[in-house]
Amino acid sequence: MLNIGTDAPEFKCINQKGKTIQLSDFVGKKIVVLYFYPKDFTPGCTAQACSFRDEYEQFMEYGAEVIGISADSEESHKKFAGNYSLPFHLCSDRDGTIRKSYKVPVGFLSIFFSRITYIIGLDGKIAWAYKSNLAPASHVSEALKIVEELQLRNFQ
Repeated sequence: MLNIGTDAPEFKCINQKGKTIQLSDFVGKKIVVLYFYPKDFTPGCTAQACSFRDEYEQFMEYGAEVIGISADSEESHKKFAGNYSLPFHLCSDRDGTIRKSYKVPVGFLSIFFSRITYIIGLDGKIAWAYKSNLAPASHVSEALKIVEELQLRNFQ
């Protein structure tokens, strides 16, 4: 995993709506919750995505944007987001470029990403990193605490 305090690598991807987004779109404007997950429609990934959905308004209130990344296609992300009313960005990393730049190892069966969440501060640096393959919903509650702390620091 990347170390806290290091510059977050720039990335560019296409979300489930066909829109190109990149990290530089958010740096200096929003805290970024960047979460890597193994696969659309699997039980753990669905639970994690729905937990982010359920807390999305809270993340927004704290000035954060949520971006989920997996190797699934943009079409899969579109269906996944539609089926579960996911309001945040889901991006495809078919060739693993983003995963590699964020040091996210390949997990189960050597085909799925490990489950890692990074929080990138307004300064574009890694503010927090969390890995838990077995407790997908914990990523959301832990990230929300950190985003709240960062937002409070930004206004002090």
